Amino acid sequence: MTDLNAPSDASTDALSDYRCGYIAIVGRPNVGKSTLMNALIGAKVSITSRKAQTTRHRITGIQTINNTQFVYVDTPGFQTRHSNALNKTLNRTVTSTLTAADVILYVIEAGTFGPADKQVMALLPANVPCILVMNKSDRSKDKSVLMPFAQEVASQHNFASVVPVSAKQRFQLDSLQEEIRKLLPVNPPMFDEDDITDRSEKFLASEIVREKVFRFVGEELPYTSTVLIEKFEQEGDLRRVFAAILVERDGHKSMVIGNKGARLKEISTQARLDMERLFGGPVYLEIWVKVKSGWADNEAGLRAYGYE
Repeated sequence: MTDLNAPSDASTDALSDYRCGYIAIVGRPNVGKSTLMNALIGAKVSITSRKAQTTRHRITGIQTINNTQFVYVDTPGFQTRHSNALNKTLNRTVTSTLTAADVILYVIEAGTFGPADKQVMALLPANVPCILVMNKSDRSKDKSVLMPFAQEVASQHNFASVVPVSAKQRFQLDSLQEEIRKLLPVNPPMFDEDDITDRSEKFLASEIVREKVFRFVGEELPYTSTVLIEKFEQEGDLRRVFAAILVERDGHKSMVIGNKGARLKEISTQARLDMERLFGGPVYLEIWVKVKSGWADNEAGLRAYGYE
């Protein structure tokens, strides 16, 4: 009697060569880790800005290509300058991700290798294969110096390969994924083929608002500001999002609101447009600003706002 539920020979053969695993993306702040992950998966699931420590959570981006599922894990930039509870939590996120990864992408800026880069390199576990990724390689005016630079950095760790890329220009990303695939274990897929992240829309909405705060307020506002989604509702294709921007002082609140509310309006407009692009439907967004001092140096406060 034939077992109709048994896998066919074709499907068994396909799975025998199927590769799937977690790829941790690590490096010091502002080397382009989030931009790289977004470019690799072809969708914006990790927010970006010029402000250091924009990424605060472990963000997963998923791309399925033929018989390979790449599960990228974007991590916060490893912080060496400050030691409050928030930064300690972010650094723990980095170190725990490294030990659980199947492959590591160690990202540096092409032509730049300083003390902060070395501190992250020291965290790389010896038993996890690691690729040295030299991002922003398109910015190097003298290409002849890239090879000796790469050799110097590569001599300090046992890297599986070295790949110069430009995340913004999508340069060499196919080559990078080929190198990653060689190192992934043979495993069946962990996510559906169409999945691009394991994060909820509510979480993504909070990240989008926080990105716009950092982009439009910039260096004026301390990096400890955060966003809390107080209500997230869906009616058909319409999402209703009610968000609170949390700042530490009244002066910071006025920075976010701006002259006659102009800056807050711009933050809201741009955040709504990004949400509509990502969610594929209309979004009603309300944002207000609240003062919540000391949350970034309080373990209980960090847990309440979703920090691991």
